[in-house]
This record gives sequence, structure tokens and C-alpha cells, in this order.
Amino acid sequence: MVDPQHVAASPESVGVDAAKLAVLLDRAEREVRDGILPSAQVALAREGKLVALRTFGSATFEGHAAPADDETLYVIFSCTKAITSAAAWLLIEEGKLRLDARVADLLPEFGAHGKQAVTVEQLFTHTAGFPRAPLDPLAVDWRTLPAAFARWRLDWEPGSRFEYHPSSSMWVIAALVQAISGSDFRDFVRTRVAEPLGLPDLRVGCPRAEQDRVADVVHVGRAWTNAELAEKGFPPIPETEVTEENLQRFNDPEVRAIGVPGGGGTATAADLALFYQALLAGGRGVWRPETIEDARRIRSRELLDPMFGKPANRALGLVVSGGPDKVYLGFGRTGSDAMFGHLGAGGQIAWADPATGLSFAYLTNGHDRGVLRAARRTTALSSLAAVCAR
Repeated sequence: MVDPQHVAASPESVGVDAAKLAVLLDRAEREVRDGILPSAQVALAREGKLVALRTFGSATFEGHAAPADDETLYVIFSCTKAITSAAAWLLIEEGKLRLDARVADLLPEFGAHGKQAVTVEQLFTHTAGFPRAPLDPLAVDWRTLPAAFARWRLDWEPGSRFEYHPSSSMWVIAALVQAISGSDFRDFVRTRVAEPLGLPDLRVGCPRAEQDRVADVVHVGRAWTNAELAEKGFPPIPETEVTEENLQRFNDPEVRAIGVPGGGGTATAADLALFYQALLAGGRGVWRPETIEDARRIRSRELLDPMFGKPANRALGLVVSGGPDKVYLGFGRTGSDAMFGHLGAGGQIAWADPATGLSFAYLTNGHDRGVLRAARRTTALSSLAAVCAR
């Protein structure tokens, strides 16, 4: 439940246009209303306050159908990367983790098979060279996690190019946090990030007792063929570990509890919107303002995302709008070049815009096989959200 102190008295009290907000909420409900998605949840925040939280539709919870509500938790997939990264920022600002450090100097097992040169910064920016390194969540033992890294091999020279690491690099970041702090990574996120922010439902690794609130993941719609995508001017969708089968695994209680650091977080849209409010407000005592500023700095401007041939614009576990190509990054068309956040599988997104002070999150348990429809939905929602400030 959202703490009442985090809720705005009205949209106008924090400078949000109520009419524009209503348009945003109506658009967020559209696919549920039209029967395309089973449920969705949307939140907008400003000045540290939640302006709106709405949940639409129904879902299954541990196999039982029920209406979704504002207490419903969603698996947030790659939106998790911002939370995992933010946990590591704490160790960076304490001087316990250096971005230029070689991972193998901190986790000796990692250096096997030619990975000795990989740096900590490359893990955050998806330039580490092992985007497809496999790791079965059900085989993970957090106590011996680094031993799994010894089996991984490089696909290309670290730092030479950008290729999105769906889960591999975040496993290493989580292992570094755990090794340096001496705490279970999931407990570190809870005690050092979520609870100090007053967001106890923001988790990487959902306890079994809380999973009756998590909406089961379902896939909807028809997948587009590469030929159909080409007709619309889009490149083919690359083959990665982000498959329908792997996403459905997050209905498994054990997988949810493991806390996959690159995609296994659970939260409400309100949690994410308020998390980004803390980043806009200089860290709210959890991080120092200069830590946030440095974490938002683009570090891979010259490297292109191979899918679209556009700048990757990666910061420390965040994506930054950075210019006119922001629509390819999920930020819509109307926000500033300083927007930062992260997409999640299925069209989910969370971001903040320093130019307006707005933060936004959209979550759904319905993963649309129609990738263009999902992308257009994200673009429309972000575009509408970004203009809600008065």
C-alpha cells in the first residue's frame, strides 16, 4: 500500500494538468478495454508525490482469476535493471566499487575464458562482450554464484561495441554487490534501497508469502513475421533469451523468489514512479546528488544499438533520451533530452524527466506478441505522460 504521505492532494497541488492526466489514463486503459491486454497499471508522480495510480482489468494470481487492483504486483522485467544498478551505486559512492576496476580482480572466477579485461563500467553499459551468456535461474545458488561465471565465454572484445545483455551483466553486478557488502543481494536491495525510500514492495526477489499479489504473465496477440516488420520499415527482431518460454517462467514461485537481477523484480507502478522521484530529488538521502548525476551521464554515445543503428545512450544501468532518437528508446516524442529510465519486456516502462519533474510507470502482465503494437503503445503513453506538467 502506498504511504498516504506520498500521495498528492490533487493533480493541481503538484502542478499537473488534470485534463491531460485524464487523457493519459484513458489511453492506458484502452487495450484492456478493447480486450487486447488482461490488465495494466499506470502511475504518474511529481514533487515527490503520487499524482495518479490506476489499475485496469483482471489477472490470474497463482492460477486464480481475480480483478487486478492498486495492490497488484507485476513482474517488471528489464525495468529491474535500474533498481539493481541503483543498489550498486551505493557501493560506488562509498568507494568500495570502482567503475574502472576489472571484474576478475574482484571475482576471480569471472576471469576464465578470456574475460580478464572486462571492467565494472562495461557491465552497466552493455559493452562487456558476453550478451548471450546463459544462466538458468533455477540453478542459481547465490552463495556460489561467481562460479557460474567461469563457464562464460566472450562473444566479442569488451568495450568494442554495444549489444544489449538481457540478463548476463546484471548477474555479475549483483554478485559484486553481494561480495563487497557481505549481504544477500536481495536483502541489500530491500534494506538499502526499498525500505529507506518507503517502498517495501519494490523488490528483486519476491518472497513466497507475497506472491499471491503478483499477476501471472500471459502472452497475447499474434507475433509479426520478419517480412511483415520489413514492410513497416522495421528490422527483424533478434533472437535472444527473451523468449515467450523464458518470460512465462516468471510464473514459477521459485523463479520469482530467486530475484533475477536483470529482469525479475516485482513492483507496482506507484513504486516505480516514486523510485524515480527519489532519483529526481537527488537521492532523498539514499544516494548523494552527485552519485545520481554521474549515474545519469551517457557513457556510450558513440556506440550504436545494432537493431536500429541509433545511439545506445547508456548510463550506469539507465537509458538516457539524449536527443531526437528518444522514441526508439521508449521515451515517446514530447519529453526532454534529459529523460532517463528503462523499458521492460512486453512494453513496460518507467522513466523520469528532469525538465518537468515528472516520473511515470506503466506495467502490464499481458505480453503482446505484436511488437509494433506494444512499441506504439509505449510511445503513446510516454508522449502523453511527458506533457502532463502545467
